[in-house]
Amino acid sequence: MIQTPTLILDTEKLRANAARMQTATDRHRVLLRPHVKTSKSIDVARVLLGDGPAAITVSTLREAEFFLSHGIRDQIYAVGITPNKLDRIFALRDQGADLKIILDNVEAAKAVASACAARGASLPVLIEIDSDGHRGGVRPDQVVELTAIAVSLGRHVELKGVLTHAGGSYAARSEADLRRYARLERDGAVAAANHLRDAGYRIDMVSVGSTPTALFTEDLSGVTEVRAGVYGFFDLVMAGIGVCDTSEIAIGVLASVIAVQPDKGQILIDAGWMALSRDRGTASHPVDQGYGLVCTPDGQPYPDLLVLSANQEHGVVGLRPGSGAPLPPLHVGDLVRILPNHACATAAQHAGYDLWDAASGTIQGHWPRIQGW
Repeated sequence: MIQTPTLILDTEKLRANAARMQTATDRHRVLLRPHVKTSKSIDVARVLLGDGPAAITVSTLREAEFFLSHGIRDQIYAVGITPNKLDRIFALRDQGADLKIILDNVEAAKAVASACAARGASLPVLIEIDSDGHRGGVRPDQVVELTAIAVSLGRHVELKGVLTHAGGSYAARSEADLRRYARLERDGAVAAANHLRDAGYRIDMVSVGSTPTALFTEDLSGVTEVRAGVYGFFDLVMAGIGVCDTSEIAIGVLASVIAVQPDKGQILIDAGWMALSRDRGTASHPVDQGYGLVCTPDGQPYPDLLVLSANQEHGVVGLRPGSGAPLPPLHVGDLVRILPNHACATAAQHAGYDLWDAASGTIQGHWPRIQGW
């Protein structure tokens, strides 16, 4: 008997989503470097990599260590470096990892240079570029700052290239917006790379990527690789900005009905924020999906049915405000599938993926995932 709540994964949808991204990047003849922070699973990573080069992006050193133990050497640690992580970085490289780090300021560059000099070792580095005003990074037109960082790296550090992430694309509300963010991402990274080349530096890597821009870009001239992560699973945020359809979302939380309360207009389930996460990423969208969209076990959405609120182990299910739809005829013990707002956040609540077989409505296997930093 299925125990709930549990995180289920439809591997058929996962493979279809992976093929879509591979086709998109192959069209531009660039390397696809999947970001494994979403799944944190070697089984999922193998699907995303397919027959291509074993090159990944990680967001924690725990991920870097785990995937290295499974033979994946070519990695980018795509979080700004701090000195307290350098010992683990050097250890990973001593174990055979081709691990590259990123930074976006002179202080970090000097710390890396100093650590390399002290060890008599070198580290490959990419400078992070802020292509859309989203988060970290150096603006592409900050030529003086870019050069200052490169100079601070000194002779002990290998400047490999530049990297950017168009996180601003998550604010897109149309296909035109998605394409505009993709242009900003590509143009910013290429401009920064060319500024550094003009200053006399060899730049081999121009790394861009987010799931929305990777799927909607029109031109990747000058780019060498694309990073993307959530595309394997997709989620309601991606559906909300037009990147996918809800039918393509590969993961969900399977939950049981624990009470039906027609007088309150609600149904209680055994999946609260510990199973779904507190992520409310669709709250700013034209269509707010609450804590998740409620579906039949095989993934067919009930009309206007959402998880409206969540406690630690309880989810309160009800109709979208203003809906004229009736509550579905659910009963205690019935199963429902909750599509997540943010796949990364929901997956992080679970120790692994139960593999859902759509034909039989049963779980046919389990893929573990890692946690921690």
